[in-house]
Amino acid sequence: MNRKDCEPASRTDLRFFARATRIRLFNSTPIAEDQAFMKPFPLLLVLKFAFLCLGYSEERPNGDRPNGDRPNDDRPDGDRPSIIIILVDDMGFSDLGCYGGEIPTPHIDSLAENGLRFSQFYNTGRCCPTRASLLTGLYSHRAGVGHMTNARKARGYIGRLNEECTTIGQLASDAGYLSAVSGKWHVGSGKRAWWPLARGFDRFYGCPEGGGFYHRPKDGRTIVLNEDVILDHKSEIPDDWYCTDSFTENGLRFVDEAIEKDQPFFLYLAHIAPHFPLQADEADIAKYRGKFLAGWDKLSQERHQRQIELGFIDPAWEKMPRPKEVPAWDSLNKKQQDRLDHLFATYAATMDRLDRSIGNLIDGLKERDQFDNTLILFLSDNGASAEGGTLGRTDGDPTEANSNWWAGKAWAWHSNTPFRRYKKANEEGGIATPLIAHWPAGISDPGTWREDPFHVIDILPTILDLTEASYPEEVQGNQIAPFQGQSFAFALKGITSKPRKVNYFWEHEGNAAVRDGDWKLVRVGGKGKWELYDLKADRTEQNNLASTHADQVTEMTSQWEEWAKHNFVAPRGNTGK
Repeated sequence: MNRKDCEPASRTDLRFFARATRIRLFNSTPIAEDQAFMKPFPLLLVLKFAFLCLGYSEERPNGDRPNGDRPNDDRPDGDRPSIIIILVDDMGFSDLGCYGGEIPTPHIDSLAENGLRFSQFYNTGRCCPTRASLLTGLYSHRAGVGHMTNARKARGYIGRLNEECTTIGQLASDAGYLSAVSGKWHVGSGKRAWWPLARGFDRFYGCPEGGGFYHRPKDGRTIVLNEDVILDHKSEIPDDWYCTDSFTENGLRFVDEAIEKDQPFFLYLAHIAPHFPLQADEADIAKYRGKFLAGWDKLSQERHQRQIELGFIDPAWEKMPRPKEVPAWDSLNKKQQDRLDHLFATYAATMDRLDRSIGNLIDGLKERDQFDNTLILFLSDNGASAEGGTLGRTDGDPTEANSNWWAGKAWAWHSNTPFRRYKKANEEGGIATPLIAHWPAGISDPGTWREDPFHVIDILPTILDLTEASYPEEVQGNQIAPFQGQSFAFALKGITSKPRKVNYFWEHEGNAAVRDGDWKLVRVGGKGKWELYDLKADRTEQNNLASTHADQVTEMTSQWEEWAKHNFVAPRGNTGK
């Protein structure tokens, strides 16, 4: 029996099996076993049937898979690690305690303290493009997602993963891993052919369309199990359902399936938190009320000092000053300060819940004896968001699903300390992310930093190295573009630095940048002037050297234009509607 022999799992079906097997679906409180029901049926048979109808099939023939025939991999697993990539949404560069933040993140910090921290890791500066690059090892335009999921006329902006790329999920599955997504997909949702299972993953629980919710899916968002919609904005949902917890719990269920099948696992755990609209439980918000009344001026300065003490920020780099449109904290009246404290307390509450879910993941891996040989990578899809106006938005009650709270530019400046600008931009505040790597069985020098620059396109080749997976030239008759990143597996295995060409490129909404060694060329908008910075001396981008190094500007402009030509990038961001 396999999953296609069952009707699509409805919410009633799921509740029935939750009752029969004590499975905690949707974060609801486990329901006591109905002893009268259970007596005629052995528990293991009920569990097996529940998993089959839910899509956790014991056997799923290749012919029943959207991605077609896939060869079995009979190679011994040996010491290949299982892998979890945790991607969070709109988190600022300095929001974690282990990167200088004042919000307590003890579980994430424990991964850093017992693993590696990277000081110069880059994303693409925006949600969908980062996800596309992470999944494919290609610049996002080359994979079809140069902007968001709204299709545009230009080839690099079709709004979904194209047919010229493959995914980490497919490569891992082909290498004998159980590959799964739990969380936010957001690289194509209009057709099931664009969802994770069609792109090579074995399992999926989450939202194909995007995020923007915590307590229940909003209109236009669904929760899907494999290929079946199981929740939408009209569904009756338990009061304690919260997406952050649900994504982690269902990720652990996929881990259980891999253990049962004696397979290593690859889990892409893509959280919505801490993206707007900020929503959290009242007790979590109350925990942080009053803790931000010192204001962004003082708190940002304190973050900067901690970053210097941690050793990954050079005190010679001038901290990005408070933007002129952001008022001094002391110029605000008490009512304004209280509102803004409440706003950032709500942001902190979403971070707190996120950290606790990571703690649950860590505990779950330890209980299953999977912690030591699992590589965990933790990063953000872009820098903090300045959306919502200078002082943010606070519409409604943030403990309710219909509220609309956005942190705004002032708190985003604080979250991105010490860097310039925000999400969508290609300055460091938009594209720099923490990266934490934890792998007890593989990392020989835990607690240290890696200072070499890396980019999200480098994750796929790194996973290829560690899983011993092969990269195909063709998938389902489609020629696959060669991956564009470079493996950083060496950095995980104790080599702190390695001579290599550092050459990375960016474009989003006309914002653009290129990094060549320590030089960085960056512009604001398609018509903006190129600015040049020496990141070794000035990573906070405060001293524009374009006027004194014209030859360097010319050379790097040519590099960027050549890259744009070969990666379907609209040179000025004009992609057509």
